[in-house]
Amino acid sequence: MVFVLTVDQRGSRSTSDLVPELLNSLNRRPRRPGLLRKFERTAGDEVQGVLSEPRPVVDVIVELLRSDSWYIGLGVGTVTEPLPRSTRAGSGEAFVFAREAVTRAKFSPHHLNVIGADKRSAEQAETVLWLMASVLRRRSERGWAVADLLAEGLTRREIGVKLGISQSAVTQRAQAAGVTEEQRGRVLAAELLAGGVAA
Repeated sequence: MVFVLTVDQRGSRSTSDLVPELLNSLNRRPRRPGLLRKFERTAGDEVQGVLSEPRPVVDVIVELLRSDSWYIGLGVGTVTEPLPRSTRAGSGEAFVFAREAVTRAKFSPHHLNVIGADKRSAEQAETVLWLMASVLRRRSERGWAVADLLAEGLTRREIGVKLGISQSAVTQRAQAAGVTEEQRGRVLAAELLAGGVAA
């Protein structure tokens, strides 16, 4: 079982092409853990990548949700092996699921849909990702600043010094930003996706 992410730019007819910038971010060095085939433009304003591990999948989805510019479809299932060198040439049920998921995402909460061979696990993972999306969409720039520094491993004291605020202010911003909720959501979503793979 693998994970195929297919994402399509929202409002592409009225905005600039965001695909080159997204590809630079998703395929940056060092190589993203679990990336079986790099993200590529497949057609128009659509991008697709293949991953083998659930946690990096969740990380990519959070990155996409943060930009608030994409329809996100995740397919979980088998692929035809061996995988070709190009993501665009891949085939199998995970690719079919991802295609269906990105189409459904255009009518889904938070523009995100998950389809997998294990329908129950896919639906549960999708639900957790929707809840995470609702937290992320309410996060302010100040909240993101704290969240990003915490993700880098800085302590709250170090963040306070860097941002020129008190440690208690850092804690307040982290709480308002839903940092703990996001961290737990990432873990739970990855576990549910892993369960779907195991099934």
